[in-house]
Amino acid sequence: MKKTIAFMACSVLLLILAACGSGSGSGSSSEVSNVEPEAELVIEATNYKFDQAEYHLKKDVPVKVIFKNAEGNHGMLVPGLKLQLSGKKDSAVIIPKETGEFELACSIMCGSGHSAMVSKIIVE
Repeated sequence: MKKTIAFMACSVLLLILAACGSGSGSGSSSEVSNVEPEAELVIEATNYKFDQAEYHLKKDVPVKVIFKNAEGNHGMLVPGLKLQLSGKKDSAVIIPKETGEFELACSIMCGSGHSAMVSKIIVE
């Protein structure tokens, strides 16, 4: 009986996770692979900080974002642009679709300064 309940609970959880992960949803950028970038943005991470407080991009201009981990173990996440990079995937070409300020944060728990490791990407 307990095994059946546990199996059903796991099945429901898997269905929920599959449904959440499959949506394409509209976002503020789209990652593309077949477009030649017109610009390049390099973001470098060291312990508890990114190399700039803010980065600037142009709306509707394809840009190749490159993440460099210079010190420590870090990743980068920009939820508003649907962009996540780390050592495994260190670059992506995106086309920002909306203007505004988007928070850039470290996506890998890197120690005591992790929560303060934030910056901004400004799309103009």
